[in-house]
Amino acid sequence: MSHSTETTESTEKADKAKMPSQIPYIIASEGCERFSFYGMRNILTVFLMTSLLLSIPEPLRKGMAKEVFHTFVIGVYFFPLLGGWLADRYFGKYNTVLWLSLVYCAGHACLAMFEDNRNGFFTGLFLIALGSGGIKPLVSSFIGDQFDQSNRSLAQKVFDGFYWIINFGSFFASLLMPIFLKQFGASIAFGIPGVLMFIATIVFWLGRKKYVHVEPVAKDPHSFLNVVKTALFAEGKGADQGRSGYYLALAGGVLALAGMFLIPQIGIVAALCLALVFVLGFGGAGAWMQLERARGVHPDIAVDGVRSVLRILVLFALVTPFWSLFDQKASTWVLQADQMDKPSWFQSSMMQALNPMLVMLLIPFNNLILYPMLKRMNVELTALRRMGLGIAFSGIAWIVVGFMQLAIDGGNMLSITWQILPYALLTFGEVLVSATGLEFAYSQAPLAMKGVIMSFWNLSTTIGNLWVLLANSSVKSEAVTEQIKTTGMSVTAFQMFFFAGFALLAALAFAAYAKKYTMLNNYRRA
Repeated sequence: MSHSTETTESTEKADKAKMPSQIPYIIASEGCERFSFYGMRNILTVFLMTSLLLSIPEPLRKGMAKEVFHTFVIGVYFFPLLGGWLADRYFGKYNTVLWLSLVYCAGHACLAMFEDNRNGFFTGLFLIALGSGGIKPLVSSFIGDQFDQSNRSLAQKVFDGFYWIINFGSFFASLLMPIFLKQFGASIAFGIPGVLMFIATIVFWLGRKKYVHVEPVAKDPHSFLNVVKTALFAEGKGADQGRSGYYLALAGGVLALAGMFLIPQIGIVAALCLALVFVLGFGGAGAWMQLERARGVHPDIAVDGVRSVLRILVLFALVTPFWSLFDQKASTWVLQADQMDKPSWFQSSMMQALNPMLVMLLIPFNNLILYPMLKRMNVELTALRRMGLGIAFSGIAWIVVGFMQLAIDGGNMLSITWQILPYALLTFGEVLVSATGLEFAYSQAPLAMKGVIMSFWNLSTTIGNLWVLLANSSVKSEAVTEQIKTTGMSVTAFQMFFFAGFALLAALAFAAYAKKYTMLNNYRRA
């Protein structure tokens, strides 16, 4: 069959592809859930600063509010590992999402009930992190399960629509919740998101008879972890007798244990996440070095699948600096907005509504105008090129914010409208990284590891927020702050330029690695 005939047939199949009827249930549920999540998240820093943490001296309160916020975000993006494992191994995606959604609702109830009780409030944050994080990788991969080879051409459009509805919910939450917090108090402001989360759970449940359910995979002797274990511990033969990969993985374990001694300086959450980074980084590199030893013990398809996953995880690791920058718009940028000139009725956290509004505009603009225009110019923005550019744009946004902070530190009163430019740059980067990354992660994951791979995609956000906590911990050292003073910049401005450089270096590394990456197609067969 000629190439032109194959192309014609694939085009005809794409034209005839039908949108699954169950998709609206998932999209509507996601819109409500995202309102609930961003509704509480976007007022969290303000509430901590003005209410829950008032007993802490004011000079330390800002740092503590940022620490609580980013620790919460770390939890949200860590628990996807648990949710993905439970779904893939035991309960399936639908049941896991439904049950953890009820935990999520309970967390919102705690926030509304315990506005004056720090332990009760933090319990609510934990339950939301568990519920929200647990379902996070599953909803997006559950959408992917509704497609097969016959209609996969529609999947990227649905993933874009999925990301659009996320920002639709986030836009109204960012705009309204700061007003509700100021006018009606914390109980109402945190209670409304709880109601929306309960509605999201009901809507998701209503579609139960229409969904395609991919059954959990039975315990597999050739699973990812079993292949990695064999690669690290099996004896080599001939020229492959060296144990360098094993010793590298062992070094990661030792560093992870050593990281526990940092708990007094950086806190238990940051220390545990740092330990996870050491285990994943050194263990993955060690397994890669000795992976060929697993052949013969495990089938070639399993060994090749592990190598594919390890290659994917390198790309995910290079995305982590982007999340370091992106999530600080709800902490560092809000605190900067407090120092800027604005109308009396305008709350600093309301500025975050600009981000989802721009996302809703940029997704259709990119798909209908920008990408087709570039294609006509013979410039193809592949998924990896988009993601690399997105990381770079986030760095540029933080350079702009850094210069704004220098002006503020110099005694200039800037209007809050100046923040529009960095928000626009960061949001453009977000659309290129996050919306693209959802479909990329699903399409590259082996069929038996959809939930877990999507969990690792979310884990990149956890590690991104870990870098923020480590940076904040470092500036508590007098030696570090004295060194920063020699630059003539404030600690805040210096950190802004530091994170900008961090992202730009990551973008270069991502682009270099992406050139060698071979794209896969791991959608299920029709």
